[in-house]
Amino acid sequence: MKYVDEYRGSEPVRKYIRAITDILHRDWTIMEVCGGQTHNIIKFGIDTLLPSKITLIHGPGCPVCVTPIEMLDKAVYIASQSEVIFCSFGDMLRVPGSEKNLITSRAEGADVRILYSPLDAIKIARESPDRKVVFFSVGFETTAPAVAMAIIQAKKLGIKNFSALVAHVLVPPALEAILSTPNLVLNGFLAPGHVSTVIGQGGYERITKKYRVPIVITGFEPLDILFGVYKLVKQLEEGRCEVENAYGRSARPEGNVLAQQAVDEVFEAADRKWRGIGVIPKSGLALRESYRDFDAESLFSLNGLTVEEPSECIAGYILQGLKKPNECTAFGTRCTPQRPLGAPMVSSEGACAAYFNYRRV
Repeated sequence: MKYVDEYRGSEPVRKYIRAITDILHRDWTIMEVCGGQTHNIIKFGIDTLLPSKITLIHGPGCPVCVTPIEMLDKAVYIASQSEVIFCSFGDMLRVPGSEKNLITSRAEGADVRILYSPLDAIKIARESPDRKVVFFSVGFETTAPAVAMAIIQAKKLGIKNFSALVAHVLVPPALEAILSTPNLVLNGFLAPGHVSTVIGQGGYERITKKYRVPIVITGFEPLDILFGVYKLVKQLEEGRCEVENAYGRSARPEGNVLAQQAVDEVFEAADRKWRGIGVIPKSGLALRESYRDFDAESLFSLNGLTVEEPSECIAGYILQGLKKPNECTAFGTRCTPQRPLGAPMVSSEGACAAYFNYRRV
């Protein structure tokens, strides 16, 4: 397949490993931010191929994993209302709340539907004027533009029975929070290519200047990741701290300006709680005042709901790069994809799921 097979060849992989080895003289710890990158690193054994002087640690780049448990409880509550059609991306259905998940709600009779686009929820709302259609708006900067367009369209068409349960989070504030974590040794970031395709390089430049940590925008295939590691190690060995783009076939320096404009029209930055981490200032999106009529939390009076995280789950340490999944005492025993304690074990981008599926025990 074009733009996949070309980035998985064994000989180019060996060339990149040799290139990295040739310029490497010191020990470096690098965090790949995105869960999609984590899965391919573990699946293809990239971390085992790299020289021992390079340590890869896994970051919080799984939006499903960082969605706080009370947001899942809010979703379950809204979905259980008889007049509601609850719409969501498929990867949210098995994420555990404090008592149950959305699949359990659907088994109990809730009208929970899996969608590939929030714009499909607008169509459902128009076809079901006697029902309340709620879309579970989860994701990083990558999914926010489509949700923004759906809300803009709903307002333009005068659709009154559509709303969004907003749980969007932002990558740059999370990186700053990680860099402020005590006892964490971290020399550079591999930034997620899809997020960077939307926001461009500008969102990272303040971080490199403030914390003197280089950031390289990287794709998801083995050669993408190794190219990002090469450029990052080169910066570190030369004493540079810059934002570099190693994913030029998708990401541009300015990002997707039209997508940014749609998001800015509908959303504003807000403090957001991250699962296992806590509240990170200005790390999420909330609907602007002019679009608050589409805020499901307010419509269903759920703004004040909070829930404690399960004490046995160490998702917060894993998402901050402080521990690896197989360092959890519950990993693979009391916590499995079939019976997960936390979101990183059930999400398609979760680090725990990657370790379990590819047998890193």
